[in-house]
Amino acid sequence: MSDMTDTAKPFTGRKFLFIMIAAFGVIITVNLTLAFNAVRTFPGVETKNSYVASQSFDARRTAQSALGWSIHADAQDGMVHLAITDKAGKPVRVAKLDATLGRATHVKDDQAPEFVFRNGVYEAPATLGAGNWNIRMKAIAADGTPFEQRVILHVK
Repeated sequence: MSDMTDTAKPFTGRKFLFIMIAAFGVIITVNLTLAFNAVRTFPGVETKNSYVASQSFDARRTAQSALGWSIHADAQDGMVHLAITDKAGKPVRVAKLDATLGRATHVKDDQAPEFVFRNGVYEAPATLGAGNWNIRMKAIAADGTPFEQRVILHVK
């Protein structure tokens, strides 16, 4: 016969309670952390009154589509290039261009580059890390037609 004694403590309701509190504590902590970060990094309101904005949406979309512009963006050698072309593929020089360059998921890295029209393309210096970026551009055509578009920019 063996002289081994059973030294294991029994699994009690108190142990089970502590395990459950620890498990749910971890779950709740992770959820609260994720929720806090989601709210903290949300860029905010897109429009103050969506009903009012919707009333002129079709007219604005029709006017913008009539311009026939195509937009292409790329980044290389510390410069962001924004090409705006018309229906014939010719470069467009706008009356005014405002743009915000940033990540799609947060506003921490947002920049407002000063685009300059050079050789048929708008360009601006920008330091960008790898990944997906958005250019939220607002332009005014020579005839006064507003043009708004979010341009996706992939940086390798």
